[in-house]
Amino acid sequence: MTEEDRHLVRGVDHAAFPTFDPAATVRFYRDVLGFPVVHSICAAGWGPDDHPDFIHFFFDIGNDDRLAFFYYFGVAPMHDEARGDAYAGFGPDVPEFFVRSRHLALHVDSEEDLLEYRRRLDASEWPVEMQIRHETIESIYTHDPNGYMFEITRAMRPVTPQEDLDANLTIEALLDVVDEAEPSMGKLLARKAELIVERAADWEAARR
Repeated sequence: MTEEDRHLVRGVDHAAFPTFDPAATVRFYRDVLGFPVVHSICAAGWGPDDHPDFIHFFFDIGNDDRLAFFYYFGVAPMHDEARGDAYAGFGPDVPEFFVRSRHLALHVDSEEDLLEYRRRLDASEWPVEMQIRHETIESIYTHDPNGYMFEITRAMRPVTPQEDLDANLTIEALLDVVDEAEPSMGKLLARKAELIVERAADWEAARR
């Protein structure tokens, strides 16, 4: 990486979402999870003439990062679909895996901390819906009052440099495959194997 390309970002300042139920949103994030309110903006007469007044409020989610919501006065919910969230609705033709793919994940340091958040959620109106161990992490999931899928996760072990290398090879192979007709997992794995063979000699030379 060159000096011009160096990584300058230092984390999330905030992620922001609309809400139509600010009271429940505050109960969920502040009262159940314990994320303090750290900032709010009361915006009256902001923007063009037809822009509604709104409040933009922020929760501390650790590491100087924040989670924020917009509540627009006088604005009705944007859809009436049974599935979805305050932002978007999904009809019956949309697969459940796709509906659940958009979510927010926060991380904690230990299994003890993860289980403490499970205890808090299970004692609330929003109990944990799933607890799953993935490849290197364990996560709990629920939906917040706005219908957004919400995850808290902890690492079960460190990610190794070899796994970082594998991730980059996987993405290189993916970008090659999606440029072609009918991309598939099989094609991705075949392209990844080709990349490994192409670079094996250089890796061995570097190791020596």
